[in-house]
Amino acid sequence: MPALQAVLDALREAIEARAPGPAIEKSTVRIFRALAERAACDTAPGQRLPACQYWNEALNHARAAPCGLRVLADALHALEPALRWVTRPSENHASANFDQGHANAVLLGPNGLERRDDVWIGLSLMAPLVRYPDHSHPPEESYLLLSPGQFRQGDAPWFEPGTGGMLFNPPAIRHAMRSGPKPLLAIWCLPLRCAA
Repeated sequence: MPALQAVLDALREAIEARAPGPAIEKSTVRIFRALAERAACDTAPGQRLPACQYWNEALNHARAAPCGLRVLADALHALEPALRWVTRPSENHASANFDQGHANAVLLGPNGLERRDDVWIGLSLMAPLVRYPDHSHPPEESYLLLSPGQFRQGDAPWFEPGTGGMLFNPPAIRHAMRSGPKPLLAIWCLPLRCAA
């Protein structure tokens, strides 16, 4: 799928231009090494959710940011009709508006546009003033922010990486995110079974 490949190429370039440390650099190398071997694409139609009304606002923020995200934002815009947005259950400190205020789309992964069991790359979109629940998972995870938002790891204070900022979640760490007065759009990358 050419639109998906354009997103992956732009994502790799964006991460390599700003990876803030060796953990994200190593994770990125493992992920993109695995992606050299392509998998089958799903051609089911896309699906939008109520939170998707903030998609264009979040992408426009990424395009206007001085940190060089225009190519990635444009590639995501082209891919958007194919995205199948889903929600996750509300739990563990999620805000009352979480159910209608968030949407996730998997680009690569078990239920992604490209079905894979070694890499998981997706998007999280949150309406303004939404808190994502505390959660954890065995694989490590890197985030690239395309709009403003705050994150927390474990019991540490909330912090804001800024648009174009990145963060790394070590394996199994409890983490959460929340949007402020603007929608939050982030790309997350997890190497599920990538060789070191």
